[in-house]
Amino acid sequence: MIETDLLTWMLDYYRVFALTAMRIGVFLFMMPVFSSRTIPGRVKAAATLVIATVLTPVVPYTPDQLPENPLEFALMAAAEVFIGMTLALIIRLIFGGLQLAGQMIGFQMGFSVANIVDPGSGTQSTIIVQMAYMIALLLFLASNGHLMILQTVYESFSLLAPGELNLHQSLSDLILETGQEMFVLSVKLMAPVMAILLFSQVALGILAKTVPQINLLIMSFGLNIALGLFFFGLSLQLFWPVFAKALNRGIKLVPVAMKIMSGG
Repeated sequence: MIETDLLTWMLDYYRVFALTAMRIGVFLFMMPVFSSRTIPGRVKAAATLVIATVLTPVVPYTPDQLPENPLEFALMAAAEVFIGMTLALIIRLIFGGLQLAGQMIGFQMGFSVANIVDPGSGTQSTIIVQMAYMIALLLFLASNGHLMILQTVYESFSLLAPGELNLHQSLSDLILETGQEMFVLSVKLMAPVMAILLFSQVALGILAKTVPQINLLIMSFGLNIALGLFFFGLSLQLFWPVFAKALNRGIKLVPVAMKIMSGG
């Protein structure tokens, strides 16, 4: 009898462990920093197993919540994958606003024809995008942002235990709201540099009318790059407060999303 109870407990434990690892694994593989292709997949998998091992004993569940049917368990695992993707998407949208701002600044500076491969994502992007993204990641790590996010993941299990997913229209509204904040963040970050580059274009247009002999096409390339880099450097002191505020807002939206998906 004792052996049967122990075997039943172990089976329940490993099923909860698998569900916990599903949510954490998808979250880590999609999160900034952790999702980088420069981090080997084995390291990500090992981190997932370690975190899942630590969190499984504190995950609230009852044996009645664990289905015996393999198909029902697969659906529950798919729900955990969806939850992990939702958590990561909210945070990635904030970093997406930063990348959008860098892309627009780089395009206006003339770097659209000088794309380089980002080793982290494997996609092509401008130099400004990579500079802004790396600065944001360094500040993010220096301010223990990764620990805050891991704390949020831990709290997500108390707000939404495995098997309690309840989709609601409010969740899509929350994602859309986060997407809107992404565009607002990108406008705030790129506004100073874009304004200077706009004035530069106006000045070059006036100069082209007054002194048509000057080759403004060649001059504009160097001028826009110099002005863009200079004022981009000056705006960095305002960069972190704006980005940190948006990031904190995104982290606070995660528990809200958990409550919505729990039906609360």
